[in-house]
Amino acid sequence: MAQKVKYKEIKYKEKTTWKKEAVLLPGYLVVSLWCLFTFLVIGWIILASFSTTKEIFSDTMFATGLHPENYVKALFTHNVSKYFMNSLIYTLIACTGIVCVAAPAAYVLARFVFRGNKLLQSLFIAALGIPAIMIIMPLFSVITSMRLTNSRMVLILLYICINVPFTIFFLITFFKTLPYDFEEAAAIDGCGPMKTFWVIMLPLAQPGIITVTIFNFITVWNEYFMALIFANKTELRPVAVGLYSMVQSMRYTGDWAGMFAAVVIVFLPTFILYLFLSEKVIAGVTGGAIKG
Repeated sequence: MAQKVKYKEIKYKEKTTWKKEAVLLPGYLVVSLWCLFTFLVIGWIILASFSTTKEIFSDTMFATGLHPENYVKALFTHNVSKYFMNSLIYTLIACTGIVCVAAPAAYVLARFVFRGNKLLQSLFIAALGIPAIMIIMPLFSVITSMRLTNSRMVLILLYICINVPFTIFFLITFFKTLPYDFEEAAAIDGCGPMKTFWVIMLPLAQPGIITVTIFNFITVWNEYFMALIFANKTELRPVAVGLYSMVQSMRYTGDWAGMFAAVVIVFLPTFILYLFLSEKVIAGVTGGAIKG
């Protein structure tokens, strides 16, 4: 009869010592204070959005109960619904365009060897160091001469062009981590380079694409200066410019409760994005640092 040998798993657990924890204590303290401060500020804004302006300034919030009508006023009286839809249009189209332009370019630069490859990569990296504010005046001069100001398409194209260098730089690092076995197998089956990219490599790069798209979403959603210059009409304003105009109008209307409700509405998309896709962000950022 065969003897059954049982293997007992031995788990090694490093003992925690007070000396090691004491070294990390200042970092824990700073992070805890920052989290507490953030929760207090965001919590106060949310509470203020359900109160009235008089109660906010008299420090007697909820004395007359909850006021969800502040959100109705913010959406329709202060045109936040229009600003919200404008930002949604700009952000979704721009993020899609950025991926369509940057992903193929990053794949070619990461996987193919050709003359000028390193130069192109260096140029994209150098473009990251150019502040957007430095190119505003030349762009404004060109667009004004072409009579294309206050155009949705121009603003979307600007968002795509400005965010392409960072996206290419990010995706180059990610594409380099993918193994070459998939491309070799596809080439044996008669699959061309373009089909290999769209059918095989692009789905494999999904974590990196999701991560960089989230970064681009937040950048475009919160962008203010370009939208102020190139789309300053009321019907074209995104949420950042719309909130600024609301703050200016508070001098005359004094509806601060409605403004806090508008802030919560604008804040919600990025909060929900991080809430449900935080694991994807971490996987995409760490995936570029691990060689496959």
